[in-house]
Order: sequence, then structure tokens, then C-alpha cells
Amino acid sequence: MAFRSRREKLRSILSGSDCVHPGSVYDAISTRIAEDLGFPLGMFGGSVASLAVLGDPDIALITLTELAEQMRRMSRAAALPVLVDADHGYGNALNVRRTVQELETAGAAGLTIEDTLLPAGFGESKTHLISLEEGVGKMKAALGGRSDPSLVIMGRTGAASITSLDDTIRRALAYEATGVDALFFTGIKSRTELEAISAATRLPIVLGGAPEELNALDHLASQRVRIALQGHAPIAAATQAVYDTLKTLREGTAPKNLKGLASSELTSRIMREADVKSRSADVLGLKK
Repeated sequence: MAFRSRREKLRSILSGSDCVHPGSVYDAISTRIAEDLGFPLGMFGGSVASLAVLGDPDIALITLTELAEQMRRMSRAAALPVLVDADHGYGNALNVRRTVQELETAGAAGLTIEDTLLPAGFGESKTHLISLEEGVGKMKAALGGRSDPSLVIMGRTGAASITSLDDTIRRALAYEATGVDALFFTGIKSRTELEAISAATRLPIVLGGAPEELNALDHLASQRVRIALQGHAPIAAATQAVYDTLKTLREGTAPKNLKGLASSELTSRIMREADVKSRSADVLGLKK
């Protein structure tokens, strides 16, 4: 399959002994930049997907179709393996199956399915989890929807910040038993919690946001953490840059006097201009 090598690279990270930081990506350009800089993996988060596609906050407004189409654009642009935050799978367990099918054909190297109750219910301001039984059903459906066995499917829970450490471990063990490839945790607050989770489980671990004491890659690696997210700074930086540039132009600065713009060399490299010119010479008879 066309995307199998990307998925095998992600599996190699999970089966290795090191912990890596993925590059936060959200569109074709950011994915190419992360690949050019040598990131071993891209992370396509739900919050950046909602912001990049809709300009909306991360409150489960983006649809599966929109997420998959954006992933398809990113897959076309670069060969970087990308792990996709597939939220709750966009519905019940049957919807989860469809989510896996769509993201697999869109080129994702892996995806996460979480047990958060989404979207928020009427009158509910607090985050809730679905039942353990429903969570297990979603993991089984995700695995059943996979056609390419190299596609990585991760069971994700935020129980550490919503219910308890004991519930986190209980859910992790149940998801592990379904046959998922890795466990993704958010809300872990200390080394003690991570060590308890690591001791109770056996699958590779992926960490979402974590406190400063969980930043040391050597300690994370010793606890079987193979991927540790660093938030989504790139889209925040891009937003600020666009804002500042448009504001400066609006205030009357001439385009030639703008600061901080990408050089023509960098832009040319990101758009793969040399490759396009070479192909144009070969098939259109144009001069290189």
C-alpha cells in the first residue's frame, strides 16, 4: 500500500527504546516543513484541525469529512508519518469504524480514539467520560474498521484529570485487552502517576500535555513513553505572524518594508519548485 512505509515508521518508533517529540502539523505547508526539519513524526491535533479548517475552538464542531480531507492534503504534500487525533470517532462505535476507514484511506499513519463524551451535553460545563463498556466497544470497532494492519490505532483516555488514577489504569487495561497498538494519556500530573500507569500496562505509551517534571526524555523512555507531545506552538506562531503582517499592511507599511517574511529560497524549497521545474521540462518541454 502507498502509505504502509509511513505506518511502519510510526510502528518503529513505538517498538523502539527512545521517546520522541512529534512536530505539530495542520496543513500541507506545516507538514512539509516538519519533514524538511527532520521530525520523525507529525501530530495532527483536533484543536489545530478545528482552527485551521474552521477557525473555531476545539468543541467537536469539525466533521469527519473535513478532518479526513485535510489529512488527505497533508499526505499528498509530504511522506512524513502523521498521527491523527480522531477525537471520539465522531459518534458511536459504528461511526468509529467509519472514522478509521476514512483516515486510513486519507493516509494517516495512526490515529487515536478517546473515551471523552463529545460533544458536551446540554447544561454540562464539565468534561465527562463515556462508560468503560462503551469505550471498549469503540476500540473494538476501530480495530475492526482497519484494512491495512500496519495502520496504528491508539486507545486514548483523559481519565487522569477527570476521574482518578485507578480509573485511568482500569480503562487502559481494558483498552489494551482489545488489541490496540498503544495507549495515549492526557492529564497525567506527576512522575508517580506515570510510573504507576507504566507498571500496570505493557503497551507503548503516548503522552499528551504533561507538567514540567515529565519533560525529561530519558525518564519518559524508561517508563515506556515513546511519543511525548509538546503542544501546538506552530499554529500559534503562524497565527501571530499573519496577524502582525496584515496589521502592518493595514497601517500603511509598504510590502517591500515588511519584516520576518519567508525568503524566496525557503518558499521555493517548501513548494518543491525544483521538482516541478524538472517535471515540466520532462513532460511539457519547458527549459529547466
